[in-house]
Amino acid sequence: MTEHAVSLSDERFAARGTTFPFFVMALGFTWLLQLPGALATQGVIAGPVERYMPLGGVGAFGPLVAAIVAARFEAGRGGVRALFARVGIWRVRPHWYAVALGIFAALYVAGSAVFRALGGTEAGQWLYPPENGLHITALVIMPLVEEPGWRGFALPRLQTRYGAFAASLILGVLWAFWHSMMFIVQGANPLIFAVSIANIIAGSIIFSWIYNRTRGSLLLAILAHVGVHWNNPTHALPANLTPFVVYTAAIAVGGCVLIATDRSAWKSATST
Repeated sequence: MTEHAVSLSDERFAARGTTFPFFVMALGFTWLLQLPGALATQGVIAGPVERYMPLGGVGAFGPLVAAIVAARFEAGRGGVRALFARVGIWRVRPHWYAVALGIFAALYVAGSAVFRALGGTEAGQWLYPPENGLHITALVIMPLVEEPGWRGFALPRLQTRYGAFAASLILGVLWAFWHSMMFIVQGANPLIFAVSIANIIAGSIIFSWIYNRTRGSLLLAILAHVGVHWNNPTHALPANLTPFVVYTAAIAVGGCVLIATDRSAWKSATST
């Protein structure tokens, strides 16, 4: 199947599709399986929390499962094929691979440099690469189980209905709250919880920009998600919140710059 055929097929399904059942399934599946861990964290049910982590890990597959089910009900096998066909959009200019893998790390380094130049303290490390097997597993697995749902299924449909910018914010909010049960499991305090929500909403802008600038490439969205995990300032939590705040601010500023300077990326569902 050619990339042009993929685009036409996906746009046809996106135009007639709805995201409500997808989000209900994605959030419901994840929250249901991660709820026991959250309850154990709060002392509502017997622990330890580690007892429920395998169940919570299965819950992370919610966006992938929901996307496949929703696409199947929406358009049968053709819908499922269209969902995954965008992984095959790989013929983009080479620099987009570097952008996808490096933009979040670059934003953090730039933000950290500005923070230090302004006299900020407790800046932490310049980079936070994976430090253990759990981090490496997240780097490999999470982009694959999340992106077919968020950018493969939901984003093109939301963009068709609301436009690229509004779709990014809507998706960002729902994507952020999809993480909320795991934030509780990880023991996030209210401040960390709030910054985490803001981080994901701001990050949704960056993801949409990459997706639209690469003709709706799900592959590049997956690589961008990998980029988030290979440099992840959340590794400094809970001891040091500053790197994560700096990171979130840098992503928000970067998103605003992209909105202001690359308006064509926000005028259509899949800019070239």
